[in-house]
Amino acid sequence: QLQLVESGGGLVQPGGTLSLSCADPRGFPLDYYAVGWFRQAPGKEREAVSQISYSGGSTNYADSVKGRFTISRDNAKNAVYLQMNSLKPEDTGVYYCAAKQWYSGSYYGGIDYDYWGQGTQVTVSS
Repeated sequence: QLQLVESGGGLVQPGGTLSLSCADPRGFPLDYYAVGWFRQAPGKEREAVSQISYSGGSTNYADSVKGRFTISRDNAKNAVYLQMNSLKPEDTGVYYCAAKQWYSGSYYGGIDYDYWGQGTQVTVSS
């Protein structure tokens, strides 16, 4: 059973950059899992930010982050990343990674992921 841990959150000024990571600290492989990043702002529902297939060959982004965020994975390091550039105050929230056994060439577009991390806070403010 996976135990996902996110890292890399913090406080950044508008226009700044953060890079989030997601991995099982025990080193369990993520090879056969599609992974998604979600976020939840105060008073709002959790929303999907980006998804990546198990191989990394298929990715998807919410319209609000297209062109600014990049999802990637390194299966040799058993980690998935979310590079966030040109951050805006509206990107503020708790960011969660999630994994689902999805041995498909396509990313997983649903919300019923099998495993979730505890989240990492991202605050964009001057």
